[in-house]
Amino acid sequence: MEILVLGGTKYFGVHMVEELIRKGHNVTIATRGMAKDSYGNRVRKLIVERTSANSMAEVFRNKTYDVVCDNIAYCSNDVKFALDSIKCNRYVMTSTVSVYDDLHINTLESDFNPLEKPLKWCDRADYTYDEVKRLAECALFQAYPSQNSVAIRFPFVIGTDDYTKRLYFYIEHVVKGIPMFIDNVDAQLGFVSSNEAGQFLAFLAEQECTGVVNGSSMGTISLREIITYVEGKTGRRAVLSKVGDNGPYNGAPDYSLHTGLASEWGFDFSPLKSWIYELIDKYIQEAMVKI
Repeated sequence: MEILVLGGTKYFGVHMVEELIRKGHNVTIATRGMAKDSYGNRVRKLIVERTSANSMAEVFRNKTYDVVCDNIAYCSNDVKFALDSIKCNRYVMTSTVSVYDDLHINTLESDFNPLEKPLKWCDRADYTYDEVKRLAECALFQAYPSQNSVAIRFPFVIGTDDYTKRLYFYIEHVVKGIPMFIDNVDAQLGFVSSNEAGQFLAFLAEQECTGVVNGSSMGTISLREIITYVEGKTGRRAVLSKVGDNGPYNGAPDYSLHTGLASEWGFDFSPLKSWIYELIDKYIQEAMVKI
């Protein structure tokens, strides 16, 4: 298939593109041309300003794709600029756990219905991140009801290629004895690996199923469990303090995403604890080297 990827030069987008290439698809990536990539001549490349309606219309005039995988639709106008400019049979949009107003254990897709929220056209800076992502879903399913499309809601995505370094923050602070403030140390949190997130996106590009779907590793883990593991591996002790550096996952409640729908569609996620400790071990090694 001819597949266009909006974004795709970092993080789980790279895993998605590599998986699409491995499966034999013809992939085009469209970016601002600012980030380097390792694809070489294995993909076609287009330069576009994603947030400009004029740029999107000009670059994609007379172009048609079987599938568009949109990793960077952050707001309703982003969706509009894409679907008003690009002809495609299927649209795969990366969404987020942040669309849920009330996260809890076994959060279901039905806990947020984008058809029930009033649609507002907005740019990325008009509202908070969670609100603009909700409105992006509203735009997709309300303004383009006949479009074959799916929106994937991911929890915290982690991996050695995680440029946000959010999980690494906790490991580094334990290893180096840096004080940190954590307001949810015992909350059970959901995660997905960047590799599996990319695989799931590539999988959905080939399917016909539509609507919204959760994508998350099976099971949860608390920050206390992570910290205790790091302490046991290193012999060092975490310094928890109200005046320490604020933990990047502060404010997150006990939550997990129910992934029964993904399983029904044919994709089974790995158990979280089958791979997260290996990732933590790598972060420990990285932090120890920097002491």
